[in-house]
Formats: sequence, structure tokens, C-alpha cells
Amino acid sequence: EAELQHGSFGGFFHSEALAGALPRKQNSPQQPPYGLYPELLSGSAFTVPRAKNRYAWFYRIRPSVQHSSHNATAFSTYEHWAHPTWVSPPFKHVCPPAQFRFSPIAAPASSADFVDGTVTIAANGNPAAQDGCAANVYAMDTSMSARGRYLRHMDGDVLILPQEGALEVRTEFGDLRVEPQEMALVQRGTVFQVNLAPGMSSARGYYMENFGDFFVIPELGPIGISGGLAHPRHFLAPSARYEEAEGDFELVSKFMGNLFRSPLKYSPFDVVGWYGNLAPVKYDMRLFCAINTVTYDHPDPSINTVMSSYTSTPGLANCDFVIFPPRWVPSEGTFRPPWFHRNVMSEFMGLLHGTYDAKPDSFKPGASSIHNRFVPHGPDGIAVEAGSKLDTTKPERYSGTLAFMWETRLPWHPTEYALQSLHDVGYPECWGSVPKRFDPLARPPAVEPYGFPGERRH
Repeated sequence: EAELQHGSFGGFFHSEALAGALPRKQNSPQQPPYGLYPELLSGSAFTVPRAKNRYAWFYRIRPSVQHSSHNATAFSTYEHWAHPTWVSPPFKHVCPPAQFRFSPIAAPASSADFVDGTVTIAANGNPAAQDGCAANVYAMDTSMSARGRYLRHMDGDVLILPQEGALEVRTEFGDLRVEPQEMALVQRGTVFQVNLAPGMSSARGYYMENFGDFFVIPELGPIGISGGLAHPRHFLAPSARYEEAEGDFELVSKFMGNLFRSPLKYSPFDVVGWYGNLAPVKYDMRLFCAINTVTYDHPDPSINTVMSSYTSTPGLANCDFVIFPPRWVPSEGTFRPPWFHRNVMSEFMGLLHGTYDAKPDSFKPGASSIHNRFVPHGPDGIAVEAGSKLDTTKPERYSGTLAFMWETRLPWHPTEYALQSLHDVGYPECWGSVPKRFDPLARPPAVEPYGFPGERRH
């Protein structure tokens, strides 16, 4: 962490691997330091409001035109790759209005890196229209660097959540070591690698492709100004680190929902200095300052939002990234597990560590669940029984757990592979044990008690 940059999420960072490599007085001098090439990476349209500008200036050994095919046969060198499990929407097969759960993927049968080991569970929208997102899992036992492979995602941002095994995420901007319970965000257009961190023999986890607007951290409103939820200063950016390498490399590009492979002669990690606010970042989710009730009931899950990608409609997200971290739950006179609900937003759930309180015995780390628009869901029979009998005069500490949710305005459409190979068709049976409790003769008290009375109950 000492080698990373502490700044502000969405703010500007500056870094140089050689002193003076980063011009201070202009962006594109006629004679750049060290004979480097200035290059702009613009992530937003030139005329968007300044508050939404996203860009970075690189000062690199070779311009990016030399990090992709640039000869007379360049068009034919982009080989279309029909990846068997990494796919993009829109899909044509039917999606019923049912509850879905998908098992964790198996370890790779043969050597696989991050790209090879990607499995798309579900997706929505259309990457060509810059709308929607895709929910993926990965299992890998080989680093992309071992194969001389680089990835350039031109459709969206990549949000990586390691579940097992630390990662080394190498980018044009520099490197990030990302461990379980941390997240990495690589902005669209950036060339990067996902490698096994030193000492790791395998890794697995989840990642999202965000085809919509950039992620931002939520407004705090009455929470205040200096604390609560994810603090912008806890998002760390890499420091410049360059290599000058020549060899037989491969660039994998994701463009308009399709994958392409093309040869590379030079390493694209040749940036000696850079500045901007389009930089990749990592965030330790253990630093999330959870907000909760201290009286009765509990807030909607949006109170645990780390980041959001918004649409043009105020408050309507293309995707909210929500976590359920360790926290105290002190609410009195309250059914503490999540209530039964049907939402207009659609939910993709994953579990990085421990157990999830609404499905304590059946939802395992690495698994996924989907509850789409207005599809009913909630706690299973075991959670209902435990939550109904709990002594709520005593606070609980939820520990050893980290679940997350990607909540979207568009329904999640499971892939054919996920439905055929990972689908837990018996999942809806978990609600079969929810008891019928209705008794028309059990009249409630004449005066309904307060959930949190002013005086301690005896």
C-alpha cells in the first residue's frame, strides 16, 4: 500500500516512474521529456459537464498505435474469438420470471488464465449501446503474463471481486495487488492483465462488466460530510511502472460484445508517467463504514451502496454495487433477517466469504442468485424460524461474512451455459418450509407496542 497513491475516488492522480517524465506546464510539449510520446485516453465525451470529465494523459515509450496491429493486413489480424463461456447480451433465449441460483464453477480442467476461466452467469442491456452490465465468475491457475496476453475492454469498466487467492492486476497505469475482501476497478479502454499474486497457485472470484455510465460513490445527504459508507480517500491508485519489452504477445480486445485476438510485438505497459482521473483503483471493503438502525426495523439495502453507475433518470441506477459487511444489528422488536419482497430493481447476489443471513445453510461462497423485477423472494424457512424466535433485546454482531449485490434497473438474463451447467433447479424449494402462521383467533394487543419502546422491556 505504501507504493500506491492515496487521493480521492474520481479525483486526479499524478505519477512518474522517472523524475521529470510528467510535464507540469502543458500536456503535449513539442519535445517531451525522455523522448516519450504524449497520449490522451479520454473516457467521456469532450462536451460533457466538467464534473463528469474522465481522462488520463500518458507519457509512454511507444504510442498505442504500435500496441495493436498497424500493418497493411491489420484488419485480418483481429481474429474473432467465440469464447465458450464468456458471452455478451442481448440474448435470444427465453428467461422465465423465476428465482435462480447457480452453483460455484469448478476448478479449470486444464490450464486457464483470467480470460480463459471466465464464465458469464447473466447479463442485460447491450454493450454496443453502452447500457446494462454482465455478471461473471472466474477460476484461474495461470497468469496472463505467463502467456504474454493482455486484455483491452472497450465496452465497459471491469469490477473485480476476488473470492479465493490474491491477484496482481497490472495496467498501463501501474500495478495493484488485490486480495479477497478487496475490489479492483479497471476503467474502460485501459489495457491490463489479471495475474496470480506471488505465492498463489490458483484464484477465483466474481467480476462485473459495467456497460453504462461510470461508477461514482453515492451522495451522503443527511449522513453528513466526512464519514459513512465508502470514503473517497480509501480508493488507492497505482504508481507508474514501465517495462520495455519486445516479443510475441497477444492482445485480447472486447468490442461491441465480441472478443478479438491479435498479435502484439511490444508490451503496452510502457507508460513512464501519467496523470488523470480515469485511473484504476482498489478499495478494501473492510473499510466500509456501515450505517444501520439503532432502534427498530432496518433500512433498505441501498444504505450499503459502495458505488453506483447511474442512468439519465435521477436516482435510477444502471447498477448499484452493494455489500453486506460485518456489522452490529441491534434493532429491537424487529424481524432482523431481510424481509420478503418484490422489487422493481433486479438483484444479482454473490457470497465472497462466510454465510448470508437470509440463506444461512444453503448459499455458499462462489455461488450466485438472481431475483429479477417483481419476482418474490426473501428468507428461507430456517432463517424465518430463527428470526421469529430471536431475543431482540440483545444486539447481534454479524461477523465472518461478506456478501454483495449488483442491483440493476434491467432484468438479469441468465446465459445458456449457466442454465445448462450451473443451475440449481431445486432452489425455490427453500421457501417450501416457510410455515403458515395465520390464526384468525389470535387477536393482537389492543394497543400495538412500539418497536423500540422508550423504556427497556422486562
